[in-house]
Amino acid sequence: MALSSAGSSSALSDQKTTDGVFQNFQYAYTFRDTSIYGKLISSNFVFTYTDYDLGYNVSWGRDDEMKTTYGLFQNSQQLALVWNDIVLSTSDSSSAEIVRGFNLTITFSPTDVISLEGRVDMSFIKDSKSGEWLISEWIDETSF
Repeated sequence: MALSSAGSSSALSDQKTTDGVFQNFQYAYTFRDTSIYGKLISSNFVFTYTDYDLGYNVSWGRDDEMKTTYGLFQNSQQLALVWNDIVLSTSDSSSAEIVRGFNLTITFSPTDVISLEGRVDMSFIKDSKSGEWLISEWIDETSF
């Protein structure tokens, strides 16, 4: 990434709102930046997706999420993530759940491009010290 630290921090959003988390998530994907991505994920994070070939849900924690995301960022030439409309949003002072659509285009090479669309069902917790929102659970509802 060719941005200076001042340039990168000015492009980031305030994580004191869940919208800021989504904006920083998009930034992390656009620039394939695991250091930014890691700041979005809580220590007790759980990711869940449906393995349609096996016919059941698969889940993993923060360490596996960071390894998987690092692999995606390293093995792709470009990631284009677009957040779509929010379908459901509930929140109180310390937790939130947001379901929203997305489109993700992953370019591994000029001849290997994958386009995905679906929904994320994300749960957030607010860090009591910093006041920042963190993703605690991500249920992936991607359409293949």
